[in-house]
Amino acid sequence: MVPFSRSKNQHGGHTAPDSVRVEIFLLKGRVVTVIRRCRACFAVAAAVAQLFAIGAVGAAQARPFPGSDLSEMYQKLRPQIAGIKVFDNHGHPGLPDDSEVDAMSIPANSSLPFRLREENPEFVAAAHALFGYAYADFSREHVSSLVKEKQRLRESLGEAYFSHILDQVGIETAVANRVSMPSYLQPTRFRWVFFVDAFLFPLNNQELAAKNPDLQLNVPLEEKLLQRYLTQAGLEQLPGNLTDYLAFASGVLEANRKAGAVGIKFEIAYFRPLSFSDPGQEQAAAIYAKYVRGGRVPEPEYRDLQDFLFRYLLREAGRLQLPVQIHTAVGGGDDFNLSGGKVMNLENILRDPGFENVTFVLLHGGFPYEREAIWLAARKNVYFDSSLMGLFLYPEQLKNALRQWLELYPEKVMYGSDTFPISDVMGAEESYWLATESARTALGAALAEMVSANEIGEAQAVAMAHAYLHDTAAGIYLKATRSASP
Repeated sequence: MVPFSRSKNQHGGHTAPDSVRVEIFLLKGRVVTVIRRCRACFAVAAAVAQLFAIGAVGAAQARPFPGSDLSEMYQKLRPQIAGIKVFDNHGHPGLPDDSEVDAMSIPANSSLPFRLREENPEFVAAAHALFGYAYADFSREHVSSLVKEKQRLRESLGEAYFSHILDQVGIETAVANRVSMPSYLQPTRFRWVFFVDAFLFPLNNQELAAKNPDLQLNVPLEEKLLQRYLTQAGLEQLPGNLTDYLAFASGVLEANRKAGAVGIKFEIAYFRPLSFSDPGQEQAAAIYAKYVRGGRVPEPEYRDLQDFLFRYLLREAGRLQLPVQIHTAVGGGDDFNLSGGKVMNLENILRDPGFENVTFVLLHGGFPYEREAIWLAARKNVYFDSSLMGLFLYPEQLKNALRQWLELYPEKVMYGSDTFPISDVMGAEESYWLATESARTALGAALAEMVSANEIGEAQAVAMAHAYLHDTAAGIYLKATRSASP
């Protein structure tokens, strides 16, 4: 600081300094302010305030690289993240022999990403953490002890078994994407989201099923589910006209909502592209009436009917305040059409003002197109989850995806496990553990980098962690739960 010179005036007092000049310059990268002269004391205070303001701005400027405190910040954030109870946006909990964990299936000989194969040692770590598994491998002579321990726990805990698993991995509430909810998933811990793709396949589907082995397996499963919905509605066959068919579909949605469902789910990307046009009801009605009792349906006409039905189901979901989950990533099976299932094909739907009252939850973040997909979250009713990504990707790569999301729309992204019972050994239990641990680790790394790079403060990082792991999803589905209450 430069001292201020003062002079006496004619009355013996001191004259006020006659000017204020604040010089700001950089010295070895630091902001330095020199106050040369002041007119009044308040000017000094103003200059000092300016100094601190400029210093704060300089300190807050984001850096291109994390600093030397990165590891320390990660170690500080990780325990806090571990203590956050999770709201799991998406999964398929159930036992391996439960045929209703999903409306479709994956052929047994399908390729699996490396991390989901039995030789991944992380599954051994999961078995050790959850069941006290005593071995370092899944060899045939060892793994039988794991299967027996699971069976013992199921018999001991009964309906509380899967709730116990949630407690072990730190999940408060889990959304269950299932055909129906079994008694062994307690409704206090598991929220039901049901499948509606079957409504898009009311006509002759033989040509679709013949396209590849995956569809040959799954198209009949959709037809079976549609028949189940007909039985649920007290119908022996499909209605003869589109108006009655729409009333049937709406009735099933309303009944399932009353039964506790908090959302609907589309897996349609497994069956056809995610590009949907906007045909009128009169056109759709003519197609439905022409082919409802049989006959080969030209693919363009069937697509027009499906496009109309898809939009109708979205409008009904908005009316009933049911969030809409849509599969938007690469899928299981060797014949999934990646270009047709690309999330950006949904852009005209997501930006349609007619669906502003629909809450869209894009499952799996559009992976592997998550970098471009996140910009769809600019729409206030569009959300993303990282389910599947946390099982396919190791934490180092998941960290990169989460950091980009959090830097853009942190309030629009949420955790999902995409748990699924692959086998008796690698069940939903182990994938719950693996997905949740991966997400906590990747989230801690992403937030630590952001704090260390001066992008956010530590308090903001903790708030983002709560939002991603719990608060955003909880807000969406608890709202749906309240709207379904009588």
